[in-house]
Parts: sequence; structure tokens; C-alpha cells
Amino acid sequence: MEMKRKNRILLLLVIINLTSCLGKLSAKPVLTNKTENEMVNEVHVGVILDMGSLEGKILQSCISMAISDFYGVHGHYKTRLVLHTRDSKGETLNALSAAVNLLEHNKVGVILGAQTSTEAKVLAELGKKNKVPVVSFHPPSSPSLINYPYFVEIAQDERSQVKSIASVVEAFKWRNVILVYEDNYDWKDLTPYIVDYLQDKEVHIVRKTAIAMAYENDQIIEKLHELMALRTSVFVVHMSYSLVTRLFLNAKKVGMISEGYAWILTAKSMNLLHFKDLSVLESMQGVVGFKYYVPESGELQNFTSRWRRTFFAEEPEMEAIESSVLAMRAYDVAWCLAKAAERVRKKIPLNRSPTRLNLKDLHSMRTSVQGSTFLKEILHSKFKGLSGEFQFSKGKLVSNTLEIVNVIGTVRRRVGYWISDGKITKQLHSSTDRRYLLPSSGDHQFEAITWPGGSASIPRGWTGSWKKLKVGVLQNAGFPEFVKVHHDPQTNMTTATGFCIDVFKAALEALEYEVEYEFIPFKKDSEELAGAYDDLIYQVYLQKYDAAVGDITITPNRSLYVDFTLPYTDLGVGMIAPKDVKNIWIFLRPLTADLWLSIAGLFIFIGFVVWLIERPINKEFQGPMSHQIGMIFWFSFSTLVFAHREKLLSNLSRFVVSVWVFVVLILTSSYTATLTSMMTVKQIRLNSEKNYIGYQNNSLMPGVISNLNFDSYSLHSLNSPEAYADALSKGSKSGGVSAVIDEIPYIKIFLAKFSQDFSLIGSRTTTRGFGFAFPQGSQLARDISTEIARMRHEGKLIMLEDAWFTSQATFTWEDSSDSGSPLTTDSFRGLFLVSGTCSCLALFMFLVFGLYKKYRVK
Repeated sequence: MEMKRKNRILLLLVIINLTSCLGKLSAKPVLTNKTENEMVNEVHVGVILDMGSLEGKILQSCISMAISDFYGVHGHYKTRLVLHTRDSKGETLNALSAAVNLLEHNKVGVILGAQTSTEAKVLAELGKKNKVPVVSFHPPSSPSLINYPYFVEIAQDERSQVKSIASVVEAFKWRNVILVYEDNYDWKDLTPYIVDYLQDKEVHIVRKTAIAMAYENDQIIEKLHELMALRTSVFVVHMSYSLVTRLFLNAKKVGMISEGYAWILTAKSMNLLHFKDLSVLESMQGVVGFKYYVPESGELQNFTSRWRRTFFAEEPEMEAIESSVLAMRAYDVAWCLAKAAERVRKKIPLNRSPTRLNLKDLHSMRTSVQGSTFLKEILHSKFKGLSGEFQFSKGKLVSNTLEIVNVIGTVRRRVGYWISDGKITKQLHSSTDRRYLLPSSGDHQFEAITWPGGSASIPRGWTGSWKKLKVGVLQNAGFPEFVKVHHDPQTNMTTATGFCIDVFKAALEALEYEVEYEFIPFKKDSEELAGAYDDLIYQVYLQKYDAAVGDITITPNRSLYVDFTLPYTDLGVGMIAPKDVKNIWIFLRPLTADLWLSIAGLFIFIGFVVWLIERPINKEFQGPMSHQIGMIFWFSFSTLVFAHREKLLSNLSRFVVSVWVFVVLILTSSYTATLTSMMTVKQIRLNSEKNYIGYQNNSLMPGVISNLNFDSYSLHSLNSPEAYADALSKGSKSGGVSAVIDEIPYIKIFLAKFSQDFSLIGSRTTTRGFGFAFPQGSQLARDISTEIARMRHEGKLIMLEDAWFTSQATFTWEDSSDSGSPLTTDSFRGLFLVSGTCSCLALFMFLVFGLYKKYRVK
């Protein structure tokens, strides 16, 4: 009985305990919910987008999905992001007004937005003023973020694309491109960087063409026809996808999406390419462009699938599209903000301090208390997101890789990668978060590319095919070393040889493309050679010839009609004259007669002074009168070669000789230098009367000589190096010439044959050298100029000169107009005055001391 009672009591206690536990369990969710609501901190985030644009709708959808996904995974977090979306309607003022409203009424701690550079600049200024982080989908118009410490950029730095564009252009060895961009502030700001970097890579920007969104199709077609006329077939396009659509539809109509053309799109244009309809994709077949690199992952595939279902449920009228890279980054940045908010909560309270903002008085805005901490946590974020490794550097999201894609069919096929160090590779691998490139070089940097028109051949860079060039050549009979034309009447074939021909052939062979050519002798309508050159240039201008090759001097007048290449010869003119080495009395010519007499007088005077001082005390200066007179002459003239051996006893005579030896040293040095100059080159005094100057017959030299400021001269025309030598040998007095003035290349030919008897005595850069002539706007002129510059740098031009006309002749390039003038007394007047004064002073002191001793003895 007692046992049953105990069992009943025990059972009752169990039931009471169970009832109590059940009551607690049923009450726990309510208590928990209440506790959680008390502990959760809301962080308000402003989102400012153009909700009327496709990009704005996609970004808003991805951000909302990111918030939902994040807290589904991190339900234990004590913070919650609350989105406040505002529609900017694509207007900067609306974006500013929305930002002020969000700061005032919603107390947002961070702002997401800015789809244009102007919006980015305005919001960056506002964030700086209020110390509120602004996460932008577009870089600001200012290239530096230093002035905007609260500005965070998740868009790809568009200026980094400039290097990738240059790398692709360089890889395909294109020398000329056309830049086509949208005439809009947000698109024009990148074009200066593209131009500057391509020009640094020696890529010529043939034309920069802006196309406005407001253009009608007829206006776009007119612009395209203008570009077609330039014959350059490589285009770099930087514009919005909506304008790209119209550009390529019209380009296909005019035949510019065909074999031989190349189109390169920047990443901003290419990233939204999948939004186009089939007709647009058909017009863009073969286009190559850049796309922000996003590594493939299971998370990305899952997100893409879910996002498509969600987005098309909200936008059923939208055609099938994919999320963009910027949308994936928007998803990742929402996760970044949620993580940062939780870390901030652990450091400082996330209370929303009341502020009152006035749009009319922005400078009175109060700043955010948590802004700097929130910004620091955002910038220190590092995790693996949908778009890859998510981390910041200097306020920008790190992104070092671009995909190079090729539009084929309805897809964009990857053909390579570009990384920030400028390399292009076929494959990109990652291993333990470290990326490395497979080696690639040469033509194998890319996967196979299908170019417009379905061609697999790399576009050459120009439209049309190079017909066989008709190259006009004109022979200068006096100087066949430059051009010599050979015509075989049996085969009717023309060949040409010479220095100019070899340079032309070497430049063509160095081009990256083949050009066929044939030489056609130019038949002179005039007997004057100079006029014949002008006629040949004019025929190139009329496009009866495709080029002119020969010893053609570049002149301003000729440059009005044709495009010349860079000069491939030395610039300027020179003067040649006979070497004066046959005159047996040339050793007397360095000094004038009065200077010879002055020096002889000083020699005798110095010898007399030394003899007079030394005679009383030095036995070597004593003896018979003939010996003493001989000693006067011997001692003074022996100082000329410093051969005097007599020991001087008086300090006065030593003083006189010391000064005189210095004078002799100056005289001998000056004499040696002047004699050397006269022995090397004969000085021609063209300003004196009865002098003739020779020049090449029917050349440009008469006009050049008239600009050299000769007072009195007569011209004498000559037609060959042999005629030069004959006239110079005769001299002006015997019916020849005193000097010949001609261009440096002709002088080199002359001195190669007659360097023993003649020399170059001066030169001036008054002409522009020889160049090849092409029709205006010719791509060949630019390409051959590049090759000439390379040949000059590598020394190939000098090698060709040596092969044709350079001898062992010594060239004196400086202007030697005064080098052969004899020395005069005026040149040494001061020196003679010092020496004479010192000698007289010594003689005076000798006489004074002598008289003093004489009267002292008495």
C-alpha cells in the first residue's frame, strides 16, 4: 500500500515536471523572438539607380537577392541591412536629391549607386562631406581617388583597358587604327588615355570619330563612309551598348563587317553584348573585344539560374539575358556591406543619430559618426565571391584580368586572357589562390579567331588589296651611285640599282606585309633635271605613279603635293675645296709678314737684353765681338726650341727669359695649330672678288647658296664628280672654281673618289635630305618611315652607304670659316706688350744697380 502511494507521488511529480517543461518549451519561441528583436541592429543602405535602364534593374535585383541570400546563411548575425532604393531616372540632379533625402530621412550609413561618372563625382563629394561611404558602379571623372577618401569603386578601372587594347594591337602588328567613341561625357573621358598609350607604342591614330546617340542612321552611315575612305581597317570602339547596336547594324549595311576589317570593343561595350537581338549579333560576327574575367564556380551557376527565374518573373517582357559582371560585383558588394556592418557593431554602437539636412544648405550637413569605421571595414574585406577574389586596393576593387572574346554565332568565345603586366595568354590557371600563366609567345598567344567575313586570316590593317606599285625612277646621270636604270628592250623589263634603290627595297622587305612593285623610268619632258624631279612629284600627286624613288630632295613646296618618308640621308649642304699641300712656302702662311717681323725684332731685343745683363758677370757672354754678337742671336733663337744651354747668373736675365719662354710657347702652339689647319684644308675666301662657286647642274643649290650670305660670288654649274674635281683643280683664276657647294650625299660620292686632293671644309643643315614620295595619306609612307628609322637605329643605312660610296676620307664637319686665317700682330699685341715691358723693366733695373755700384765705390 505504501509502495503504491510512493509510485503515485513519483508519477505526479513526473507529470508536473513534464508540464512545466512543456510550458517552458511553448513559451521559449516568443521569448527568443522578443530577445532577438531587441538585439538586432538595422543598418540602412541607400541604393540610387536608374530604374528605367536595364542595367539599373539588374543591379537592383542582384543586390536584393544578395541580402536575402546572406541572411539566409548568416541568420545568427545581430545586424540587418535595410535597403532604401531611389530612382535617379538617369539624371545627376535626381541622384543628388535622392542621396540628400536618404541621408536626411533614412539616416543611411552607406550609399550604393552612381552609374555615370558625373553621378560618381557628385556622390563622392557628398560622401566626403558627410563621411558616409559611397560605393560606386562607375569611376569618377577625376582620375585620382585621393580627394575622395569615402569613395569606393567596384567598377573596372577603364584606364587599365588602354594597356590591353595596345597589347592586342601590338600582337597583331597593326600600325594604324581608327578610334570610334560615343560623343558623351562618360565615354569621351577615356579616349585621351587610349590615344596617348597607343602613340607611345608607335601606333598611329588615323582618325578619332565621335558619334552621338542623337545621330540618325543616315548620319552614322555618312560617318562610316568617311572612315572607309581612309583605307584603315582596324577600329577601336568605345561606346554604350545601345549605340553599338546601331553602329554595327549600319556598318554591315555599308560592307564594313567583311573580310579585311577588324573591330575591337572595350569591356564596357562588350560586357552587355548578350543583350542584343539576333540581327545585332549577326552584324557583329568576327568582332573581338574585352570582358571582365569571372572564374567559373558552382556558386555562380546556382546564382545565375536562380537570378534568371527571379528576374524574368518580375520582368516577363524582357528577352533572355544573362547577368553582367557588374551585377555579380553588386551581389558581392552587398555581402561585403553585411559583413562589414557586423564587424562595425562589435566595435561601436550602430545608433542612428538624428540629423536634419537641407538640400539648399549642403555645407551645414552633420557627418556620420560610424562612417570612417564602416569605410575601414569595407576596404579591409577579403573573401571569395561570385566575381572571384573580392578585395580592395587604394579604394578600388582589385581586378587584374580581362578575357579576350570573339563573337561567333550567338556566343562570345574566349580566345585569350590579358593580365595587368601586359601579357596575353591562351589559358589561365589558378592553384591555391595563386594565378599563373602558361607560357605563350608569337602568333600562338590567342586561340583561333574568326574575323569579320568568316576569315581566319589576320586583317592586314588596310582595306582593299595592294596592287603592284608603279614606282617612278629618275636617273641622275652624273651620280649613278644613287639610281641607275637598266631597260632591256628585248624583254621590255626595267631594273634599277643604286643606294636609293637598295634602301627602298630593304624598307619594303622589312614590312609585315608583302608589297609588289615595278620600276618605271620617268621620261623627262624638260632637259632640266630639277624640273624633271618636280614633274615626277606632280605625277605622283596625280596618282599616275604610286611612289617616286631616287635622289629626291624633300622641300616644303614638294611636300604640298605628296607625303615624304623620313629622310634616309644626311641633312644639309657642304662645301668642298682643294687641299693646299703642294705650296713649298705654306709654312710661312700661318703668320702675316708684320707678325714675322715683330717676332724677329723681339728675338733680337731679348737676346740683346740678356747679353747686356750677363756680359759683366758671365764668361760665356764675353770674348771677341763676333762671338758676343753671335751669342745675342744664338741665345734668343735657341729659346724657340728650348735648346739654350748657357747658364744665366743674374736674376734679372732669368726673369726676362722666363717671361720670354712663355711667349715663345704661345707663339709655337698657335703657329702649329694654324699650319695644321692650312695643311688640311685650304681656306676659301668667297667674300673676296673674282671667286667662282661650283654647284650641281639643274639642282636646288642656287637658291640655297643665295641664303648663305656671300657678298660677292659667281656661280658655275657642274654635272658630275669628275667635273667637280677638274674645276676645283683649275681654281677661279684658271676658269675653274674655288669651291663647290652641294648636298651632303653628293659630297660623299665625290669624296669617295677624290678624297686625296679635296676635303669638306664646312656644312650647314639647310636642306632636309632625300626621301621617298607617296600620294598624300598613304599608309606606306608612314610604314616605310618607321622602317627607315629602325634601319638608321640599327646601323643598316650606314652599311648601305659604305657599300656604295663611303671611302677612307676624313670628314671635317664643323664650320671652318676662320680655321685657315693667318695669325696677325693684333692677335699677340698684349703678349708682346707684357714681354717687352718686363724686358725693359729688367734693363732699367740693371742700369740703376750699375750706376749705384759705380758711385758707391767712388
